Amino acid sequence: MPPTLGENETSSPPRSADVARLAGVSRKTVSRVLNNEPYVSEAARRKVLAASEELGYRLNQAARTLVSGRTGSIGVVALGTVGYGTASLLMHIERAVRDAGYALRVVNTPDGDPVGIAGAVEALLEQGVDGVVISEPVVEGQVGVRVDVPVLFLGAPPAFSAARTVTVGVGAHALARAATEHLLDLGHTTVHHLAGPRRWYATKDRIEGWRAALAARSAHEPPLLNGDWSPASGYAAGHALASDTSVTAIFVAGDEMAIGLIHALREAGRRVPEDVSVVGFDGNPVFAYVSPPLTTVRQPFDAAAREGIRLLVHAIEEPDTELPPASEPPVELVVRGSTAPPPARTS
Repeated sequence: MPPTLGENETSSPPRSADVARLAGVSRKTVSRVLNNEPYVSEAARRKVLAASEELGYRLNQAARTLVSGRTGSIGVVALGTVGYGTASLLMHIERAVRDAGYALRVVNTPDGDPVGIAGAVEALLEQGVDGVVISEPVVEGQVGVRVDVPVLFLGAPPAFSAARTVTVGVGAHALARAATEHLLDLGHTTVHHLAGPRRWYATKDRIEGWRAALAARSAHEPPLLNGDWSPASGYAAGHALASDTSVTAIFVAGDEMAIGLIHALREAGRRVPEDVSVVGFDGNPVFAYVSPPLTTVRQPFDAAAREGIRLLVHAIEEPDTELPPASEPPVELVVRGSTAPPPARTS
């Protein structure tokens, strides 16, 4: 039976020697197990982990840093907004980082200004993070910073030099194409598009997917409209489109804009989907309960975050090995009540 601690030892925090004594192994074995090193038997690993849990022992973070050269933390630069898409992606990044065994550091930026992003990255580097995630949808120009740790760019091309870069998208081009193809498959001769703000990478990806779907079917490309992701901008675009009775299908780059647009169409006497079909983008579950329920494409935030963090951790922990191939994010079209075949035409 493994030895137990005496009463005079319980008043101070447990040490690695205490774990070794309770598990019946050497202190070196304890260090190897808690630093996740190889050459430890599974039986010894189980004993050390059980003893650590029983004693409430945690490996000293400063000691871990000295041994491995890493702090066990990942920093995230994110847009300071409560929008569904950006907030959902950040939530899944946090979950993936913690599941990978790392602590999370977050610095928000106001609007994609390169100086602000550079300052956010520098703030994270000062905290000694092992890697950086750029979950920033707007970067205008190159960011003047040199980073000596791996960097993951989520949904955007690299904007500065780093020791190693990883780029993972959320599949916006493919999702936008699927949304447009759904409307064309219903029989609409073309599809109008209400895009997001011009400065956003996501806007560009969705426009390209829309255009690719139209070009593949030799469909006419209508003039583009831009909103700002808000329901109010969708409402304004809806009023602009409502007077044109040739408009029968609209792909909207965000669910919230789509709801505003539908409201304006109905105010103008255009029924949805009997007269005009509307597809949104994001997959916000709230809009399954509006009238009509919104057809949308669901962004794979969870899959993109997990894939990106998997590759970033690989770059951190195995800097001299080639990165594994990235898997493609899934494309999920959620068909609800806001889309239908076009109205019958009469001469």
